[in-house]
Amino acid sequence: MIEETSPALRDRVQISMDKKSLRQKLKDFPWWFVALLMIIFSSYVLIAINPKYKDAFLFIRIGLSTTITTTLSAFFIALIIGLITGLGRISQSVFFRNLATLYVEFIRGVPMLVLIFFIAFAGVPGVVDGLNVIGHWLQSIGVNFLAAPLITLENKNIDMTVRAVIALSVTYGAFLAEIFRAGIQSIGYGQMEAARSQGMSFWQAMYYIILPQAIRNVLPALGNDFVAMLKDTSLVSVLAVRDITQVARLYAGRSFRYEETYTTLVIMYLSMTVILSLLVKYLERRYHRSER
Repeated sequence: MIEETSPALRDRVQISMDKKSLRQKLKDFPWWFVALLMIIFSSYVLIAINPKYKDAFLFIRIGLSTTITTTLSAFFIALIIGLITGLGRISQSVFFRNLATLYVEFIRGVPMLVLIFFIAFAGVPGVVDGLNVIGHWLQSIGVNFLAAPLITLENKNIDMTVRAVIALSVTYGAFLAEIFRAGIQSIGYGQMEAARSQGMSFWQAMYYIILPQAIRNVLPALGNDFVAMLKDTSLVSVLAVRDITQVARLYAGRSFRYEETYTTLVIMYLSMTVILSLLVKYLERRYHRSER
């Protein structure tokens, strides 16, 4: 009797376990992501079938290239600034460590929108004036081939898009500096000591041993900051840079179709950030698999 009922009992236990596993999978399933995709898909269907939304989309997408170019350029420069500043933050030199800390704390203590105004309308003109002074000094000592471009440089020749890239680069450079600093400090100091014991200099050990590991550790954080910068490029519209936000504002002011314009703008940003976030998560999973 026991032998006859054992297979049935095992089947019931297996079915119960399968049901629990299914319930857990349904519970853990990212329903929010499905809902997000449905919102994006239905919005683009609306854009395709509704002439008002379609006109708004066709007009706004003119600024898409500016948004993408500004994001890529600013993030690349911010990576360089952030890496140099991050190294300065852990430097043994009192001067460079305090200089890097001053820069980071200054940027973190001022709102980004205010920094964009300050860098675009005060910082860049100040640098231009300083280069003019250097140009006149070079001219006075007879170095005319270097002096000429510096003397002729004028503030009005600096395009607002360039100023926007500089502002975003300087601002995000401070944020990335903290990411690089944390990444470098996450590597055990014993590796630096081992490299130095093999005859490497500090910078050789940093370049060949520490930085490759640190950069791999901070890749997810860098990816998240890239997504954040894409969203923050909307702030440069205050400088009249013709990104998708500025173009949308122009279209809304001309057509008075605020609902269609800003709904389309939201969906365009949402689409880009979702795609980039998925790419960041894919790279992160691939990195973890390669580590195992």
